[in-house]
Amino acid sequence: KQLRDYELVVIVSPEVMGEALDSVIDNISRFITENGGAISNIERWGKRKLAYPIKHFLEGNYVLTRFELRPQLGKELEASLQISEDVLRHLLVKIE
Repeated sequence: KQLRDYELVVIVSPEVMGEALDSVIDNISRFITENGGAISNIERWGKRKLAYPIKHFLEGNYVLTRFELRPQLGKELEASLQISEDVLRHLLVKIE
């Protein structure tokens, strides 16, 4: 199957720090690589102020991941991010 390029921005709860934040990022990375994808870049933007409160938080840890993945697995990745209690928001964008 053909791999597509994606960018994923994840906002992780500000209460998640250190090894717990590493664990969240590792879980995302593991999902991508175990399903035949390849990660090209992970950028930790650090803790930033949110434009509006999300789940009563005013800031969050931002992480940008660039990777390749089969198109049908994008929905599966998003579903796993939605059920994660540590992830406040995510945005998965297909790069043309």
